[in-house]
Amino acid sequence: MMTFIEKYIMPYAMKFGNNRHLLAIRDALIGMIAITMVGSFAVLFNNLGEIIKPYGRLMESIFGESWKTLGGDIWWGTFAFLTIFDVFGISHRLAKSYGDDGFEAMLVAAACFFLLVPQVGQVPDTEGVWGFIGYGYFNATALFTGIVVALLATEVFIRLSRVKAFIIRLPDGVPPAVAGAFAKLVPGMLTIFIFGVAGLLFRKMTNGEFLNDWLNATLVAPLTNAADSLPFAILIVFLVHGFWAVGLHGPNILGGVTTPLFTSLGTKNTDLYAQGVADLDKYAILAGPFLDAFVYLGGSGATLGLIIAMFIAGRKRHKQMLALGTPPGIFQINEPLLFGLPIVLNPIWLIPFISAPVIMTVVAYLAIKWGLVYPVVVASIPWVTPAGIGGYLATGGHISGAVLALVNLAISIVIYLPFIYVTGKMDEKKLKQVQPEQTPTIQG
Repeated sequence: MMTFIEKYIMPYAMKFGNNRHLLAIRDALIGMIAITMVGSFAVLFNNLGEIIKPYGRLMESIFGESWKTLGGDIWWGTFAFLTIFDVFGISHRLAKSYGDDGFEAMLVAAACFFLLVPQVGQVPDTEGVWGFIGYGYFNATALFTGIVVALLATEVFIRLSRVKAFIIRLPDGVPPAVAGAFAKLVPGMLTIFIFGVAGLLFRKMTNGEFLNDWLNATLVAPLTNAADSLPFAILIVFLVHGFWAVGLHGPNILGGVTTPLFTSLGTKNTDLYAQGVADLDKYAILAGPFLDAFVYLGGSGATLGLIIAMFIAGRKRHKQMLALGTPPGIFQINEPLLFGLPIVLNPIWLIPFISAPVIMTVVAYLAIKWGLVYPVVVASIPWVTPAGIGGYLATGGHISGAVLALVNLAISIVIYLPFIYVTGKMDEKKLKQVQPEQTPTIQG
């Protein structure tokens, strides 16, 4: 099986994981973690007053009735313009992967995105007001449009920048910044013009429908609904750990696909939470840090459960591994275990390593779907947040999130325990086989 995987799967997985476009998407969204995190916590702190009444009264007594203004301002400066940050980040990363400095590319990509946004927004009791555009064209609702435009605009710009006839060369005495800007003047202008014409033709073909509206209706909505499902959750978790099984970083390989989906669902939940929506059926389940909070406890494979199971079993041979793996494992870092135990390419350990997260995913998904646990309403939490605390924060300070995380941790411990005893018996048997037989001595 391992030979088959190494021969037929690993080459394609490596190629997929190293795709420059997927890496640009993943790196841009990860680079925005400060933005998404501060926005998430701003929404969380604003809404904690509804959950913890003393906290709300304390904040009101200190800052007055408008104490939520700061959180609202932070949300507006982060989540309301999430797609704009994404366009800049993706274009910059993609351009740099081609050897470009990325500065002009990201500005041109942003211009291409803005020219595809409607210029007239609908206002109640009016036919529309020029320049009054809803933030839905800039927040996570437009995330996939931003990704598409950033990738295409950057590709066009980079290719036009390589056409020698379009390069304007200034004398050597001109400052480098000015010379560089003029060198890419024509490619930048042509890229923006091309997207302007394309946007106009697109609206002609779709009876005036803009790209973002068309994409959301025909692609994003069905894809998001499919992504927020139990089969998709199981598939992603299985693939992540299947890649780890052969030594490939599963989350990094699939990050270019999963990160935009989970981010979009997470910000959707955060927006609903910020608006005070009480109907839990409207919230996505597989959103934001769902996997980090409830499945990847101790890292991929829920290896914190393995560490605790080793302590319970009390195996002396694991003392050194526990000393190395426990401190980072508490903070969701498990490379010492993956490559030191090892788990990677080890058929015995791979059984619980893959099955435990899959079972935990099913438990967490159904617990939220059945209303036993509050949904994830914080779009981003530090992935190094310890088990239990992550579940509490991800659900907006609901104790049910912490309980679910601890229940899943217990499940992982139960799954790992038998395999600790099995590997112990196997090691004892191997030790007996390699020990030399005692030969009797002859008394002279």
